[in-house]
Amino acid sequence: MRGVTPTGLRNGTTTRRSAPPTTIATVSSFWHGFADMHLVKDAELVFRSGDRVWLEAVDGRRFLDATAGLWYCAVGFGRREIADAVADQLTRLAAYSSFGAYTTEPTVQLADRLAALAPIDDAVVFLASGGSDAVDTAAKLARRYWDVVGQPAKRVIVSREHGYHGMHAWGTALSGIPGNKAGYAGEIIEEVIHVGAADTESLGALFERRGSEIAAFIGEPVIGAGGVIPPEPSYWAEVGRLCRERDVLLIADEVITGFGRTGRWWGSERYGIAPDMIAFAKGVTSGYQPLGGVIVGPRVQAPFWEGSAAGPMFLHGYTYSGHAAGCAAALANLDILERESLVGRVAELEPVLDEAVRRLAGAPLVGEIRTVGLTAAVAIAPERLAADPGIPARVVGAALRHGVATRVLRGHALHISPAFVITPEEIDVLVDGLGAALEDVAGAS
Repeated sequence: MRGVTPTGLRNGTTTRRSAPPTTIATVSSFWHGFADMHLVKDAELVFRSGDRVWLEAVDGRRFLDATAGLWYCAVGFGRREIADAVADQLTRLAAYSSFGAYTTEPTVQLADRLAALAPIDDAVVFLASGGSDAVDTAAKLARRYWDVVGQPAKRVIVSREHGYHGMHAWGTALSGIPGNKAGYAGEIIEEVIHVGAADTESLGALFERRGSEIAAFIGEPVIGAGGVIPPEPSYWAEVGRLCRERDVLLIADEVITGFGRTGRWWGSERYGIAPDMIAFAKGVTSGYQPLGGVIVGPRVQAPFWEGSAAGPMFLHGYTYSGHAAGCAAALANLDILERESLVGRVAELEPVLDEAVRRLAGAPLVGEIRTVGLTAAVAIAPERLAADPGIPARVVGAALRHGVATRVLRGHALHISPAFVITPEEIDVLVDGLGAALEDVAGAS
């Protein structure tokens, strides 16, 4: 039987009594994602509340959240308007199946609103529960499309080195981060090919050799979890040209970049991408409810929508596709983004964040610094990382002691992607905390 303590950081001690509902077990039963549970089970940091960009742990300590939860909390924590919208929907109709002809009022309202916001004319929207669902949906739909139009040999999907596309089967296979798919005894899905993150020459050669087999290319407008890697100026224009010439569907994974993270509603708008499909999640609800989906352009939707007689179907869906309360959260979240002009605020804060983060260029341990929109990565210098791969994790721990909550990206960089409501003064607090943490770890090395 696990013991209890009201503190935020677990100390690993146990007692023989049950945990009352208002306390926290020293070793809980929760299996954390992307965590070494040998270490984490004795060191959980449990948050009780959040306000804008600030978090409070169960022991009362406060932290500035550098990552907007996990890229997603665009409008900040504690938004009563979204909570009220969800509560109202829950009391009327929490959810209902969207299989067949059934759905709910907020589901169709959200689909129409997203189609109007989309950088694809005449789009339709397939809703799911999150970003991993969205990627799996887009990948399956790409294959199904080619099968329906009489080209079933087009089955291969191409993705990029360092790319992250969620952790379902397709997302794991498409991942360009080797550690995310190591240890599964072979390829989860074999018909996946990776190319360099900025290598359009190899992509063109691949399309030349195997274009008749390639269903789609998927890429993030800005590589996110792989280390915040903005594209070269000509990259997406060349990818688009190659996809058009070789008749390959283009899928933009905007799970991170959608809904304003780059200073435009969509990363596709910022970089001139003309996708056939867009996978989205995170910022659509700011994390107040799980939700994601795929915006589908006219070409891909046509075989499944056109005509009034029965025709080919996309036999796919999730229990919570179009979840009513999730859609209510999204609608309220979009209201806030629009009313408070938060996407424009990201564009205004982009140079502020860039200037602040680049103050760390002279800090101990720091290598490359990459920024775009309201997102940045502070990489540990390669020679220091090679000598001691544990440095980034220790800097994250030191940052907590200085009141900043962040995480490690691809084993080499500190993650920065605050909520859009952060102030310039709070950006300074964030950067100063990371600077102090870097100094602490360098001094102890």
